[in-house]
Parts: sequence; structure tokens; C-alpha cells
Amino acid sequence: MTKYVELNVRSEIGELEGVILHTPGSEVENMTPENAERALYSDILNLSVARDEYKQLSRVLSEISETYQVKDLLANVLSDDTAKENIIDKIACMEPQISVKGNTYCIKDFLLEQNPTELASLLIEGVPLKRDNLTKFLSKERYALRPLHNFFFTRDASMSVLDEVLIGKMASSVRDRESLIMQAIFDYTPEFKTKTVNPIDNLTMDPSCTIEGGDVLIAREDILIIGNGTRTSTQGIDFILAQLLSQKEKTQRHLLIQELPSHPESFIHLDMVFTLLDVDKCMVYEPLIIRPNKYQTVHITIDNGQVSSITRENNLLQALKKLGMDLKPIYCGGNGDPWNQEREQWHSGANFFAVGPGKVIGYGRNVHTMDAMNKNGFEILRAKDIIRHKIELSDYDKYVITLEGSELPRGGGGARCMTMPIRRKPVNW
Repeated sequence: MTKYVELNVRSEIGELEGVILHTPGSEVENMTPENAERALYSDILNLSVARDEYKQLSRVLSEISETYQVKDLLANVLSDDTAKENIIDKIACMEPQISVKGNTYCIKDFLLEQNPTELASLLIEGVPLKRDNLTKFLSKERYALRPLHNFFFTRDASMSVLDEVLIGKMASSVRDRESLIMQAIFDYTPEFKTKTVNPIDNLTMDPSCTIEGGDVLIAREDILIIGNGTRTSTQGIDFILAQLLSQKEKTQRHLLIQELPSHPESFIHLDMVFTLLDVDKCMVYEPLIIRPNKYQTVHITIDNGQVSSITRENNLLQALKKLGMDLKPIYCGGNGDPWNQEREQWHSGANFFAVGPGKVIGYGRNVHTMDAMNKNGFEILRAKDIIRHKIELSDYDKYVITLEGSELPRGGGGARCMTMPIRRKPVNW
């Protein structure tokens, strides 16, 4: 990096100027059907196919915006010896098994000896277990430091909120190292001008507090939409609320909370059922977001640094309309057929990532969703055609760029899950 980047994300749809990605590596394949569930997967992926599909996303984004790779950023941070020791010490506190000495060596010492590039790979892809004593020889574990199987979903471990970065407090400990790495990147990369906020650093944090980025959407500078489900707890949302209250801003702020089902696993985050597409359009999984059901929508209003009201709303779209955001819903899976809606929601059909107002990226496999997008004025453009410069994005006012997706959706996420934006232009509302 050669220039300073002031983080600034005040909407979901502002023109993208910077985004952090992580191309899937061997950590994705370093699992078996037996340990896939522990790794939060319901299936195992074919890495070569997944990487080819991911390459479409990263290359398209490189045509549009500045892109940064987690592994490169981490290696740059690890080139500073003080930062390197600090990061490894924190990992040792989080995963104390790496400090235990075996017959011949200690994993922590081994990590400290590595060069920055190799160490960055090891911290993400895992350190194989060295079977130098009987306990290790008989262990069913393959890794002394487990791979970060989910890291290509960069959205969850950190999230840009206005000009700060909120570090995720992950619902599963297998992802804790992701948050640690992302905080290290923002804290030790001098070119990133920002402040990090980490729930773990708060001594009064409720142990039930969990926050993941897939549940946090910035609708407008004054409106946060947050999903409350298996990955983001009410205590996590209360932490975000407390941070907003501590800023003591005189302007009015709003939190819209959408309860989510705990099953099936495709409802893991809010962005699997609701994403913003344009100043006046959104993608919804209609049975949950619009149809009457038992999952509540709660509106918290902040005035002058205090909570002035907490009320229930009929649904998320009506709550947004009251705040001046009148959004037309486009249905994941198309209109009317619950079978198509359920199938395409399962394959991340609602999980779109905006690169500008009315300019989004999603999986082409969700044909009924794409048909609904096209009927609402979005041109359907293939990622391959953009990469090969067969078409120019500047020729289109509104579009959806379609990624091939046979393997990536099996990991449980889409284009929004795989992107962590750090800078967007303001939106002309």
C-alpha cells in the first residue's frame, strides 16, 4: 500500500472505492465430512472449482474498485516484529495449546521463526500437528493450529460502520482468530486511517454478546439494520446500541432489529434474507420479511444520546418507509412460487453485494431471482464477459453481475458475505 485510505462506509449501496477480500486457499480443503460440521459447513468444497468461481468476483471487483487481500495485508503487518509478537501472543492466549511444549518443539516458537509471508499463510491455513509424542501420535486431530475454513466470508469478522471498524465477536470459537487477524490489520496498517471497536476490549461485555457482519447493514447514515439470530445476539445488539449512545450525537439515529429463525441454516444472517440494491429497491425473502410471521421487527430510536423509544413494527419495509426509505421489494426466487423461493434462498439468492446504486453482484444460478431482477430494470451481465472486456459496465445504468456458483454457495454465502467494503462514495438520496 502506498496511499492512506480513510475508511468511510455510510450506506450499503454507495459507489465502491475499496474492499477487502480473501481468496479461498488450502484452508477450505483442509477438512473432512467428519469435521465439516465443526468447521460450520454442511458439506465440503472442491477448492479448485471454488477458487475459479471466486476469481470471477475478485477480478470483477478489481475492474471497479481498489481491492485488498487479507493475506497480503496480514503479511505486511507481520513484517513488523513488535506487531508479530503481539499477534502471536494474543493467539496463544486464545488457543493456549500452541504454547505447550512437545518432546522437541513449541508451536508458538515455530511461528515466531517464520518469515511474514509464510506466517500469514500458517495463521490462515493452519499448522499440521507434529506427532512427536504418544498423545499427539494417537490424537485424531490433524492440526495443532486449525485452519480458518470460513475466512473467505470476510464480511463477518469485521464491519465498516461510518468511519470506524467494528470487530466481530464470533458466535463460534472456530472463527475467533479471524476477528483477531482483522483487528491486527486495521490496528497495524498505518495506511488505514480508522479506529477499531472490539466488544472483547470492553470489560463489562456480556459473555452472551455475539456480533457478525452478515447481520449488520447500513441502510443510511442514520439507520442501521441488524439481524438477531443464531450469530448476532440481543446482547451484541445492545453493545452496538451502547456504542452509539456513548457518541452523544445530537442527530437522531435508528436501529431496526429483525428477528431471524434459528433453522434452517440458510437463515444464518440477515443478509441471507434481505439486502439493499438501490436507493428505492431491495431484495427480500418474502416469507420472512413481508409475509406475517412470528419474527419481530423492533425499532429503537436514539435522540441526543438517549434511547427515546423502542417499538414493534409490522415489518422491516414498513419501518424503513416511516423513516423516508420507500423501497420496492424484489423477491428472491421470484413471485408466488414458495418452492422456487425456498430453493434459491438456500443458495444465497438474496445475498447481493452493491458496487453502486442499482449496480450489484450475485449468483447467476438463481434464475428465478435473476428474472425478477431483470423485470425490475436490471440488466443481467455475466462476470466472464466483464473480465474479458466483451462489455463495458459504463454502458449500463442498472445491472446485476452474475457469478458462476456451483461450489461457493455450498459454503453458505454469496457476494455480500465474501466482501468487506472499507470505502464508499456518498449516495445522493
